[in-house]
Amino acid sequence: MSVEMLDGATILNFIEDENAFNSTIEARFANLDSDGNGRLTYAELVKELMSLRILELPFESMNEPSLSHDEIANVYRGLFERFDRDGDGTVDLEEFKVEMREVMLAVASGLGSLPVQMVVEEGSFLKRAIEKELASTSL
Repeated sequence: MSVEMLDGATILNFIEDENAFNSTIEARFANLDSDGNGRLTYAELVKELMSLRILELPFESMNEPSLSHDEIANVYRGLFERFDRDGDGTVDLEEFKVEMREVMLAVASGLGSLPVQMVVEEGSFLKRAIEKELASTSL
């Protein structure tokens, strides 16, 4: 993990670069597809969903009641169902690509135009977006 500065434009530029975005998506999908069958099961995708850290609370919310195990499972199940657009119980590469694009667009929208400092995981989509931006500014 590292602490990085980014804004919505960093993410939008990454998404708009189809080669960079698609190659990152394809590599991540292949990494998650542990049995190599070209489809992600809930068990394979939940690791990626958990890395998005959607259930972490900001510091000022630390005294709020935490979610029960069942509530957390329901959140992840609901997220999986968003990825599984055709409802067949698995996620193919195209479904993964479409939903990750929407997730990244939502993150970009949430960040807006003011830079923020974030902790990002190595190899994550956000880290790849930052690396792409740094590479383009150093040219």
